[in-house]
Amino acid sequence: MKVLITGASGQVGRILCREAPSGVTVVGYSHKDLDVTDANAVDAHVREQAPDIIINAAAYTAVDRAETEVDLAHNINAKGPRYLASAAHAIGARLIQISTDFVFDGTSSVPYRTDAATHPLSTYGKSKLAGEHAVLEILPARSVVLRTAWVYAAEGNNFVRTMLRVMKASGSVRVVADQVGTPTAARSLARTLWWIAGESQLTGVHHWTDAGVASWYDFAVAIAEEGAQLGLVTDAVTVTPIATHQYPTPARRPSYSVLDKQTLTALGVAPLHWRKSLRGVLEEMANA
Repeated sequence: MKVLITGASGQVGRILCREAPSGVTVVGYSHKDLDVTDANAVDAHVREQAPDIIINAAAYTAVDRAETEVDLAHNINAKGPRYLASAAHAIGARLIQISTDFVFDGTSSVPYRTDAATHPLSTYGKSKLAGEHAVLEILPARSVVLRTAWVYAAEGNNFVRTMLRVMKASGSVRVVADQVGTPTAARSLARTLWWIAGESQLTGVHHWTDAGVASWYDFAVAIAEEGAQLGLVTDAVTVTPIATHQYPTPARRPSYSVLDKQTLTALGVAPLHWRKSLRGVLEEMANA
């Protein structure tokens, strides 16, 4: 099986390339190698490589900056998936599109099912939802849209690395406590993506995160506690909960975005609890 991975230099893309199953030939394209907003380049590279599957890990993820870089966010998150889906359709390949919990508005009080009504609050969420629609429209029988949330890794720009940096610099941090979701290690996501790649008949929209629920405050407290045990921060770090209105941002975020994973857990895919995954990532950072 040959798999083309876009966004190969990002935190998910890097792990996808490193953890490819035996027997899989991986072609990884970073943004420098392939600009997914260039339809002609996408078509040419896909035809040249002739992959069985494309995993689109390329994305514009700067949620707040997207409010002013609307066109760029839309080009990468909506047009990019459309061009990849068209190229996949032309050669008979499958496409796995990574999407986000930000397609929901956060008004639910129970985990969002895959068929729940979408209502993104931000430019980022709207652009990712447009990408979903494009993929499902062009490639309905050979595509999977996988929504995930709060992704982090030992590398890249993410909440865990930001918290550790601030905690080490100041010894304290103030974190929003009224936004609830599920932290998800990029490695957990990558393993599930590879499982999906091996399930040739799987199509449609699915959800995947680590197990459990947390606020950003809970997540930060866990980072401080686990990080202190590993020597990444001191054990004197103070984490103070605040409300969303005390930390205004350009983009609105869902206050509740826990994803229902039943369509995949029913097939035997079992998630790790987010705190166990966090410990593994922090151990990786401590041993680097």
